[in-house]
Amino acid sequence: MSLTGTPFFLFSILLLIVAVVLPFALWGRVAGPRLVRIVARLLMLLFAQITAITVVFVMVNNANNLYDNWGDLLGTGNHIDQARNLGADGLGGKNLKDEPKVLQHFRPADDPVLGAGVQMTDLKGQISGVNGEVYVWLPPQYNDPAYKNKKFPVVELLPGYPGSAKSWFGSLKANEQLGSLMQSGAVKPFILVAPRTNVLSNADSGCVNIPGKVNADSWLTVDVRQMVIDNFRAGDKPDSWGLAGYSAGAHCATKLALAHPDRYRAAVGMSGYNDPAIERDSLAGKDPKLRVETNPMHILKAANEAGKPPRTALYISGASGDGYQAGTGLKELAKNPTTVTVQQISSSAGGHTVPVWKRQVPEIFRWFGLYLRG
Repeated sequence: MSLTGTPFFLFSILLLIVAVVLPFALWGRVAGPRLVRIVARLLMLLFAQITAITVVFVMVNNANNLYDNWGDLLGTGNHIDQARNLGADGLGGKNLKDEPKVLQHFRPADDPVLGAGVQMTDLKGQISGVNGEVYVWLPPQYNDPAYKNKKFPVVELLPGYPGSAKSWFGSLKANEQLGSLMQSGAVKPFILVAPRTNVLSNADSGCVNIPGKVNADSWLTVDVRQMVIDNFRAGDKPDSWGLAGYSAGAHCATKLALAHPDRYRAAVGMSGYNDPAIERDSLAGKDPKLRVETNPMHILKAANEAGKPPRTALYISGASGDGYQAGTGLKELAKNPTTVTVQQISSSAGGHTVPVWKRQVPEIFRWFGLYLRG
């Protein structure tokens, strides 16, 4: 049974009702020696406490899409076949133009909370060695005969850590918010892609490649990207691709866009950070060398010093102490053609929470419309 969605929530409510009724029904009927009666009653109270905590956990998990399944929660899921050294470009010496197309079977998303139109597939990353589910939502215009020969821009959606690939559809309701806006022309039509990012047990990959451990960068920027291009009318140039993330996902979106201007034109980061060590479970943050190399400030500074400032547009939003300074730091370093737009969020807006990010969805996609094309 999935950790998210209505069935498990209703099951946890049923258990709580049983746990509350049980002491009232059996408290005075427990037979046996005094010690046995005491233990039995303590177990009933403990059962009630555990079920109450479970209900609260399920409510929080459903609202924030933190853990998708039992494997994610218990750290028993295995999403890595191999993690060989793929080199600086993350391609392992391969040319994607010479590789066979990655044609996938898509099915309706397995959780109704994601809303209408979301489909999913299980992707085996041929380059990265990472396996995971990928959710895709197509804009209203995609199946319109008037657009049958048109390619669409794509935005990859990244959650925080811990976080589920469902979060942008399930918690932030991106597809529900944007569908009518795209239909009316208020927002440009985009293909939305939400890949699994929680690929390690009890650790944040930081969306980086670490030989011997994980190739999370190549999973997102090579395997997922190429799969979408092979299966949908998606643009294949950098100007057609963007990234958006919140919290740890904001760090990933910013870092990946700056590191791969040959793959992405724009990125949005909400309530993010530059130093990966801010996330205590980040593998990149625990490695002194990677901590520096994967910091977006370092990536941008190194590109500037090499005389190659990336053609990357960034939109960074956050409250003071929660992403705002990360944005201003990048803006101070930006040199043409790099651009950085910083949006300060009021500290009273709601903190580091889903409602704060959910409210920003229409605005950030209007911003993407300025930079991305099919």
